[in-house]
Amino acid sequence: MSPSRTVLMTGCSSGIGRDAAEGLRARGWRVLATCRQQADCDRLITEGFESFPLDYADETSIAAAMEEVTARTGGRLDALYNNGAFACPGAVEDLPRGALREIFETNLFGTHDLTCRVIPLMRAQGHGRIVNCSSVLGLVGMRWRGAYVATKFALEGLTDTLRIEMRGTGIHVCLIEPGPIPTRIRQNSIPHFEKWVDWEHSARADEYRTLLHRLYQPRGKPDRFELPCSAVTAKLVHALESARPRPHYYVTRATHLMGFARRLLPVPMLDWLIAKG
Repeated sequence: MSPSRTVLMTGCSSGIGRDAAEGLRARGWRVLATCRQQADCDRLITEGFESFPLDYADETSIAAAMEEVTARTGGRLDALYNNGAFACPGAVEDLPRGALREIFETNLFGTHDLTCRVIPLMRAQGHGRIVNCSSVLGLVGMRWRGAYVATKFALEGLTDTLRIEMRGTGIHVCLIEPGPIPTRIRQNSIPHFEKWVDWEHSARADEYRTLLHRLYQPRGKPDRFELPCSAVTAKLVHALESARPRPHYYVTRATHLMGFARRLLPVPMLDWLIAKG
C-alpha cells in the first residue's frame, strides 16, 4: 500500500474515531483527523496528527474543513470515514421536535453534506472509499434510544442507496455496524438529555429513575457482547484496503445476532428478544 493514501475522518477526539486514526496512521495512511472542538484538534496536533475542526451541525464548518482538505492534499482524497455522532436518550413520546431536528443535523444531514462535497474529488481521480459508521441500532430499535435509532436507520438507507448509485464510478461505499463498544457516547449524551427531555413530567417518570441511574453512574462491568474500539478499526481497514470491500461490516456478536434475528424471527418474537436485553 502506498503511504500517500489520505483519509478524512470525523469524530476523532475519543473512542472509535481516535482508535481508527491511530490504527490507520500506523498502517501508513495520511490521516486528516477532525473533531468538533478546536481544543480536541489542538491535542491531536500535539500528538503528531493533522487535525482541524469539522462540526457536522454547521454547514460553514463543513465548507471550511473541505477547503482545508483541498489545500492540504491538492484536491485528492482516497477515503472518507464518517464516524461522528451523538445520542439523546429518552422515550419516543418524550422527544420534542427540536431534539430530533438537532440529532438529525449531526448524525445524518451533516454526514450527507460532507459526503456530497467529497464525491466530486473522488470522481475526478476515478476512485475512493466512503465508509459510514452506523450501529446495531441501525438494524433494530431499542427502548430509550429512539432518536439515535431513527438517525441510524436513515443513515443505513441513504448509504445503501448511495452504494448502488456509485456502481461503476470506482467509488466504493460501505457501512460499519458496531454493537457495544466502550466509548464516551453515554456520557456525551447527558447534556442532550437534560436539554430536551422533561422526564419529571413524563408518564414514564418512574421508569426514567432507572434510566437516570444507568446514565449518571460510573460505568460498571463490560457488556457481555462488548469489544474494544480496535475491533471497529479492523473492519475499517478491510473496508479501505480490500480490493473488494463488503457493503456491510458487523462488529460484535450483538450485531451478528440482531442481524440474524431481524431476518428470521417474526416481529413479536424479535421485540421480545430485544426487550429481554
